[in-house]
Amino acid sequence: MSRNPVPVSLPLIVGVSTRAMFELGEEHRIFKEHGHEAYAQLQRDREGEVLRPGVAFPVIRRLLALNEIGEPKVVSVVLLSQNSPDLSLRAFRSCNNYQLDIVHGTFTSGRSVAPFVKAWGIDLFLSNDSRDVQAVVAAGAAAAHIGDTPHEYAVALASELDEQSDEVRIALDGDAVVFSDESDQIYKAFGLEQFLRHEEDNALIPMDRGPLGKTFLPKLALLRQKFMRTDGASRVRISIVTARNAPAHERVIQTLRAWGTPVDEAHFVGARAKAPMLAATRAHIFFDDQVTHVTGASQVVPAGLVPGPHNPADPLQPGEL
Repeated sequence: MSRNPVPVSLPLIVGVSTRAMFELGEEHRIFKEHGHEAYAQLQRDREGEVLRPGVAFPVIRRLLALNEIGEPKVVSVVLLSQNSPDLSLRAFRSCNNYQLDIVHGTFTSGRSVAPFVKAWGIDLFLSNDSRDVQAVVAAGAAAAHIGDTPHEYAVALASELDEQSDEVRIALDGDAVVFSDESDQIYKAFGLEQFLRHEEDNALIPMDRGPLGKTFLPKLALLRQKFMRTDGASRVRISIVTARNAPAHERVIQTLRAWGTPVDEAHFVGARAKAPMLAATRAHIFFDDQVTHVTGASQVVPAGLVPGPHNPADPLQPGEL
């Protein structure tokens, strides 16, 4: 089996909407109901008020903490907002207040930010605007729609209950997220038995890359290696949480080997719920392509829906209980 790594280099570039990064629910409502001028005036009135953290804040903060003073950045974050440029003052001041090294951004006054994702060279765009996420995906870039901060997670965050305070832990689904949806389509068309037979027969043939397998995972793997400790544990911890189980698990491992992107944990849960496993991993964010998994996961960890080629509300469970 030949290796087929993607030639990537750091930094990892993450784009994040201001409403995902900060709590802007009331401000966004004003923008939608009363328009640009009312929104701009509200931002001018509140320029001295620091924005509260949003759902993407914890993982963005941890990723940025990987940068070392005086060294080239290994992670870069770009703010993207459909809101007025007036928000830029408050947004960047809030970043400075939280000591977050975020200095780049795009503010479009109501127009889609999708055209700017490729312009910035962004590896993954996080937003709570599903239309922008869909537009970004249609343009050929990786994106995920994230919801509200889970209550339990918010409580743990507020109390700073994290024994590995310098780690960033990212959990990913396999098919149609890290890998292509080819195997999912076989399962959907022919059922579990044929799916398992196909995966056994092709165990040594690497799968094609899915949206987060193209540059996001390869760059995460570079970060993982860069921050590997002498005890074999890295500050960047990667988990695969997939509905596959044995024997379909082997192709996952063989594909990751072929790509040169090893992970720290792999959980082959079959048709069981993913949320308990994600709670146990203490992931800072999880990505999946199916609404049912994202909805369940979002009760315990921040979760992002990665739009795929099939109906995300139509559950695919290529595994057994």
